[in-house]
Amino acid sequence: METMGNLLILFTASLCLYLFVALLNVFYKYWWIPQRVQFIMNSQGIRGPPYEFIHGNNKEIAQMFMEASTKPMALTHDIFPRVVPHVYSWINKYGKTYLSWNGIRARLLITDPELVKEVLKNSEKAFRKTKASYFFDKLIGDGLASTEREKWARLRKLANYAFHGESLKTMTPAVVASVETMLEKWKSKEGKEIEVFQEFRLLTSEVISRTAFGSSYLEGEKIFDMLRSCHKFWKSADEIESERIAKMIHDSVMSIVEKREKRADEKNRLSIQDLVDECKTFYFAGQETVNSLLAWATLLLAIHTDWQDRARAEVIEVFGNQNPNFEGMAKLKTVSKLYKFKSLKLTITMIINETLRLYPPISGVIREVGREVQLGKLVLHTHSEVDMRIIALHHDPDLWGDDVNLFKPERFAEGIAKATKYNAAAFMPFGLGPRSCIGMSFAITEAKTALSMILQRYTVTVSPTYVHAPAPRLTLKPQHEMQLLFHSLHYDA
Repeated sequence: METMGNLLILFTASLCLYLFVALLNVFYKYWWIPQRVQFIMNSQGIRGPPYEFIHGNNKEIAQMFMEASTKPMALTHDIFPRVVPHVYSWINKYGKTYLSWNGIRARLLITDPELVKEVLKNSEKAFRKTKASYFFDKLIGDGLASTEREKWARLRKLANYAFHGESLKTMTPAVVASVETMLEKWKSKEGKEIEVFQEFRLLTSEVISRTAFGSSYLEGEKIFDMLRSCHKFWKSADEIESERIAKMIHDSVMSIVEKREKRADEKNRLSIQDLVDECKTFYFAGQETVNSLLAWATLLLAIHTDWQDRARAEVIEVFGNQNPNFEGMAKLKTVSKLYKFKSLKLTITMIINETLRLYPPISGVIREVGREVQLGKLVLHTHSEVDMRIIALHHDPDLWGDDVNLFKPERFAEGIAKATKYNAAAFMPFGLGPRSCIGMSFAITEAKTALSMILQRYTVTVSPTYVHAPAPRLTLKPQHEMQLLFHSLHYDA
């Protein structure tokens, strides 16, 4: 009995010690470290909303989003307070550099373009991509957008080849064919309301299917339909269904690859999983981004009919009533180094740039601090995050002037460099530095082709039923639908 008593005492003591250590660990991780980091940042002059135990500022952020999404909004381009209300509120309260908390992880927001440029160029390799959540990983996989180091360098090299000028030239007919398919359907809807966000989603999905899979584009569309389903289940947190769809995507890509394997270059051949992940990346980076750009650009043209008329005149001058081609698209491009073409006409480019400034598809970029590093005058500690809000930079009156929230494409009349006063981080809808979007030129070409073909055929106005409510999802989307009216110009382009 004495032995049993001693064992019981030992077990109880061990359990108490274990619980004490666990409690100490919780205290250290969830209270001591955040308080210490907050103190260190405060001592460097950085303030922000106070850390709340375990959830950080996430509850407050969720509440702000909910309130913003329920408030009616006028048809204005001052969307910053609605799209990221917490960032807008805290910049006004704590300044343009502040510390907030994503759970227990410190997140430093910066809006100084020079600091943003330093982080994204990452010349000292101190800033790395943040680890994707489980469901986001199912959405995009370990593709070019999310992978790191040697694998990223290899995929980037292959992608550079896929998106160089000659490759873009061969993609233009696929874009034209896809737009023609959409416009053919619109003939039965002339003068009627069209929900353009959905229309452009179908268009951009078909464009990617045609360019990614060529003659197998119908099979590609099935894959992208499954990716959309994966997105739906990511939002509903249905892990089993997400896994099932992920396997179906893998099998579908495998089927297409097996048909082409004999033509593959052994040196550059990717694994099946790499191909699956690149399909996911290509879909979400290409389809979602261009979908957003096209929708907001068309809305802006519908609101600002003077610019719609100017753009149409330019398109007709270059193409007449013929469909666009790659050589003609070059004539619509600015002298800016960003797009690497000389210009005859600027209107379409100016409109697209101003759309991307006011309604950037992605609201921000986040990087994890991989080791202690100095950023400007600040010392940042390991495992904290740096938050760079593109929308904050694009809507900053100190960078763009008091008319920052007005649609003024003429800002870009002399190119992006002069519009930003040679400050690259002031305008970065496709990111900046080595990890900037590889498909930027393709996205711009696709948008210009689609807008040109629409302007050749229609005048566009805003439907009375449209409710203006931009909302941040994966990309910037209308919270409700985007209803516009299209009236035929009677061209048979």
